[in-house]
Amino acid sequence: MQSPLRKSILFFVFVLCCHVLQAQVLVKDSSALPAIDAKLIKKEKALHFIAMGDWGRNGADHQLQVAKQMGITANEIGSQFTIATGDNFYPSGVISEWDPLWKYSFEDIYTDFRLQWDWYPVLGNHDYKSNPDAQVKYSSISRRWKLPARYYSKTFSINGDTTQQVLLVFIDTNPLIPEFYQNAEYGPHVKGQDTTKQKRWMEKLLSNKSPNIKWKIVIGHHPMYTGGSRTEGYDTKAIRNSLKPMFDQYKVDVYLAGHEHSLQHMQSAGNMHHIISGAASEKTPARLIENSLLSASEYGFFVFSVTGNELLMQAVNDAGKIIYNYTIKK
Repeated sequence: MQSPLRKSILFFVFVLCCHVLQAQVLVKDSSALPAIDAKLIKKEKALHFIAMGDWGRNGADHQLQVAKQMGITANEIGSQFTIATGDNFYPSGVISEWDPLWKYSFEDIYTDFRLQWDWYPVLGNHDYKSNPDAQVKYSSISRRWKLPARYYSKTFSINGDTTQQVLLVFIDTNPLIPEFYQNAEYGPHVKGQDTTKQKRWMEKLLSNKSPNIKWKIVIGHHPMYTGGSRTEGYDTKAIRNSLKPMFDQYKVDVYLAGHEHSLQHMQSAGNMHHIISGAASEKTPARLIENSLLSASEYGFFVFSVTGNELLMQAVNDAGKIIYNYTIKK
C-alpha cells in the first residue's frame, strides 16, 4: 500500500508531465504570446501574405485542417499570395506536370476562393526525389502555381506604392548541400547545377541599393538555424556556411524556410530574422535554442503584413488560434 506522501509525489509528477506535454509553444519573451482569445491583427495599407511549408500529403495528417484555416485567415486578412517553403509533395515529389498528386495534394485541398491567388513555391529535398522540373512545368498549366524556374525573384509594391517595395528572392537550397551529390535519390537532380551562377544571381539582387526596396526577404527550403531535430544537421550547417555571410553583407531582413515541421522564429547576429514555417501537414518537436524567440510544435502557418517601416508576423495554428506575433521595425 502506497503512503500518502508517495501518492502526493506521484500525483505531482503526473500533473507536471501533463503540463509539459501540452506546452507546445515556447517563447523567449512572454509578451509575444497573444491572449487566449486574440484576434488576427489587421494592418491597414499593408502587403499581406501567408507562408506555409512541408504540406503535400493527400490531405492526411492535418493538411486539410491547416488548409481550412489558411482559407479563413486569407479571407480575413486579405492575403495577396501564398508562399510555399518546399517539400510540396510527399513522399517523393511528382514525376510530371500530369502527376495525380497535383489534384489530390494541391488542387482538391486548397479550394478556398482567396487561396486561388498566386502561389510562390520553392523546392524541397522531397521534391528532388522525382522530377523537380515537373513543378516548374506545372506553372504553364495552373493559373495560380508560379514557379518559373528552380530559383527566381519577385518584387511587390506595398499598397501600390512603387517607392515602398518588398524584394522576395526564392532560392533552391538543394544543390548547396554537398552531401546531396552522393545521395542516391537527390544526387541525379543536383548534379549539373551551377551553384556559383545561383549565388551570383542572388548577390546581384541583394546588392540593389535602390531606396525603394524597404525589405529583403529570402525564401529557401533548408534553414540556417533550428530548434528542431536538425540543429547540428549537415544540411543546416551547409546552408548557414554557404549563405549567411552574403545575407549579412547585404542586410537581408528575413530568411524564410521550412524543412523542420514546426513554427519557429530566431534572430541571428547581424539582426537577420529566421522564420521556419514547415508545419502545414505534420508537426514534430521543437525547442528553444540560443537565438530562438519562438519554437512551437504546432500545425499551422505564418501570416506576414508588411508596410514601409514595419513587418508584422503572426503564427496561426490549425484551430485558428493566434499563437504568436512579432513586429520588426525599421
